Amino acid sequence: MLGIIFTGGKGPQAVVIKNLIGRETSGAFFIAADSGLALAEQAGVKCDFIIGDMDSLDVTRLASYPEDRIIRMQPDKDFTDTELAVFLAVEKGCDKIWIIGGGGGRIDHLFGIRSLFERDFFPHRWITDEADIYCIDANSDENPLSLNPGEGACVSVFPLGAGPWKAKSSSLKWQLDKLKWDRGFFGLSNVAVDGWFMITAEAGRFMVILPEASPEKLL
Repeated sequence: MLGIIFTGGKGPQAVVIKNLIGRETSGAFFIAADSGLALAEQAGVKCDFIIGDMDSLDVTRLASYPEDRIIRMQPDKDFTDTELAVFLAVEKGCDKIWIIGGGGGRIDHLFGIRSLFERDFFPHRWITDEADIYCIDANSDENPLSLNPGEGACVSVFPLGAGPWKAKSSSLKWQLDKLKWDRGFFGLSNVAVDGWFMITAEAGRFMVILPEASPEKLL
């Protein structure tokens, strides 16, 4: 089951979220992490659960949700609201997770979400106001990654985890096949020359960053 987590920070336009959910997420389980509830509601999404310390949410939004669907946490806690939402999604049986939101704002929060992709159970997609981010792993069912973001789209690739890493690609301006990856290495501003491209993680895990999602480019 796909779990979709709406989190605080900047997310894509409401029309993008509606299009995305309408086309790709039948039967998904929706969780709002604190103020991510506002982003979900702007797109017309009714979340199954809301979790967090509610410090950045207009709590009047909670009035339309059953109390047993609201999980209130203390502000002094060991995990971020987004982490808690991931844990909840796993508890509810989700084997694949997307995060929507989390753009802009404090850079430590941005890095906190990015760090989730290093874990044993990692999100598969992260969509902010400025980027559509995918995670592929050599041992994942989502590998290879085949996308069509549009002719000339920027494609950046970063290794994740402990390695070793090896990747191959098709239809990028600079193919990944012969690159020797190491910690701190990355492939920045590659180009999907004809729009479509494919990346295969032959060893290790990679983050693939594309431009902001748009209704006509949703995959």
